[in-house]
Amino acid sequence: MVRERAYGKINLGLDVLRRRPDGYHELKMIMQTVDIYDDLTFQRRQEPGIALGIEGADLSAGTDNLICRAAALLLQEKNIAEGVEITLKKRIPIAAGMAGGSADAAAALRGLNTLFALGCSTEELQKLGVKLGADIPYCLVGGTMLSEGIGEILTPLTPPPACHLVVAKPSIDVSTAFVYGHLQADKLSYHPDIDGMAQALAVGDLKGITDRMGNVLETVTEREYPVISGLKELMREMGAENALMSGSGPTVFGICKEKEQASQIAAAIRERGLADAVFVTTCCEGYARTGGTL
Repeated sequence: MVRERAYGKINLGLDVLRRRPDGYHELKMIMQTVDIYDDLTFQRRQEPGIALGIEGADLSAGTDNLICRAAALLLQEKNIAEGVEITLKKRIPIAAGMAGGSADAAAALRGLNTLFALGCSTEELQKLGVKLGADIPYCLVGGTMLSEGIGEILTPLTPPPACHLVVAKPSIDVSTAFVYGHLQADKLSYHPDIDGMAQALAVGDLKGITDRMGNVLETVTEREYPVISGLKELMREMGAENALMSGSGPTVFGICKEKEQASQIAAAIRERGLADAVFVTTCCEGYARTGGTL
């Protein structure tokens, strides 16, 4: 049996530069792994095919699931005739802007690579993963990364200095396709300072990081769902250094210097019923820096 953890992410900064002729958007963003994760286990079975069991969420376990698609792609690529049994224990909120599905798919690629001793390099897995989703190459390595292109061009950055996060996912689901479909990339009046944030990370300047937090997708998602603005305002009013929506939303995170402060904000969010999933957590390093596990 092989076990893998699939860690969620937040976007410390997210900019959309333009809409490309192929319909994708050109991105420039800083991705950060957080200590919120799903657990996956992998076991060989003689019967061909992929059997997926899911605990903790009402998700399809069929061939449309990104875990199954990633597993099928790798097994086909390497001509593996055996089947595999996969169990997912879900903790990362669904449709939350935290790349939970991509993280699970990346964990499937890593797990099967180990289970069948395929010897694939990270780069080889990334080339397969990007066929299924632009976040999967990042989720295979995690950590603090500058992400460009459609999300597949990755440059490692210095991790942020020690801090604590409050992460809150409201009881709404947001369609990534809807957000990008309604984004007017050519009319954006504001672009976050991604290069400046990378420089602040390099010197461990937490204020320099939080002052530059920005996400242009908020121009769509906040307009549709005012609870996002409410969460950001509450976090800032209660002392967070800054607060931001992650990805296409609706998850909002706040950065705090002290754990106690993050815990107080989390308690206030729960008391007001503003979110159905609230975490107090930290940033964590990527798989490559920790020998394959976090």
